[in-house]
Amino acid sequence: MISRRMISPTSQGNSEEAAVYKGGLAVPDGRSNAETRGRGVFLMTDSLQTGGSERQFSVLARSLNRETFRVHLGCIQRTGPFLDGLGDVTEFRLGGSLYGAQSLRARWRLARHLRRNEVSIAHAFDFYTNLVLIPAARWARVPVVIGSQRQLGDLLGWKQERAQAAVLRWCDAVVCNSRAAAARLVELGLRENQLTVIGNGLPPEAFEDTPPVLPRSGEVLRVGMIARMNTRSKNHSMFLRAAARLSGRFPTLQFVVIGDGPLRHELEREADDRGLAGRILFLGERKDIPGVLASLDVSVLPSASESLSNVILESMAAGVPVVANRVGGNCELVAEDRGLLVPPDNEEALTDAIDRLLRDAPLRRAMGRNARQFARANFTVDQIRERHEALYQDLLEKKQWRSA
Repeated sequence: MISRRMISPTSQGNSEEAAVYKGGLAVPDGRSNAETRGRGVFLMTDSLQTGGSERQFSVLARSLNRETFRVHLGCIQRTGPFLDGLGDVTEFRLGGSLYGAQSLRARWRLARHLRRNEVSIAHAFDFYTNLVLIPAARWARVPVVIGSQRQLGDLLGWKQERAQAAVLRWCDAVVCNSRAAAARLVELGLRENQLTVIGNGLPPEAFEDTPPVLPRSGEVLRVGMIARMNTRSKNHSMFLRAAARLSGRFPTLQFVVIGDGPLRHELEREADDRGLAGRILFLGERKDIPGVLASLDVSVLPSASESLSNVILESMAAGVPVVANRVGGNCELVAEDRGLLVPPDNEEALTDAIDRLLRDAPLRRAMGRNARQFARANFTVDQIRERHEALYQDLLEKKQWRSA
């Protein structure tokens, strides 16, 4: 069993306790805090495409305290909507292979970039950047190196999972966004005291009362699914099969599918084949998710694998009850009083759980209130930023103590 590592914020200290960083390591020199601001932090992600890890990279990059940290950003592919407003994000393109000549040049350039910017903390955010940034940071003698586990690992190949675990052993810490993700790393041989569980953060607008983007009517109920259409592990087909069953029970029920990807046309044809034409809306990629959620009565996520779902968190923040599969970190979010969990790959159980919520408006409202309170109490941007900053400070101080 993985316990949440408790991280207490580092005290500010007085001028006698302040430190400068020489060669990346903290060295006490009696200067004031104001003179020692700007410890270099380098955050790196694969790309800035639409996705949970990319969203959390953007959230943390925007929220870190610039009075305390000099924040540098990097990626492997400089593309995607989350680039907007991030400023300079340096690209280290691998050329399609982790082991080719261009990849080796990218690693060398990355190590030089870390040294030139006097980076004290290097934090990789996903599978590919774990494999690229962690070795480069060790080569560049960055004092604190942090990896990430933001998925369960069951969607990786056997060799990929073990290669990542081997690299993560070189880290001072690995940030996992769920206890389920951390437990898998322990199974692969990582030390429990190396792992820190820090969940995902939601921006303030996720908790606001947002007008619905689809008109509400007392007679019409809506069930929605929000997920990228680039992998079958999200189980869109199961949602459509459940929708076909429910459409016969609720004559005015509408279904909404939000997201885009290579599977969209196939899923639209499947919806037609199941007799859902006129009952289902495919809204594509949306930037107004709070407004979409305000249009729904039930949010459904039948994914086969989730570490800590942003969709579930966003639904909770909007006060929309969730029906999800009992997998991974879903069990850490959805409890009896704030949503319903069903066995994975059980179409009948999924259908019945949605049916139960649709027939019981007071239950929906109670679960929505409880879910919103839970999300606000545990998953705001400020809470997640503070936990990361406390971790960074804690690891730097330990390095200082060991080098003294």
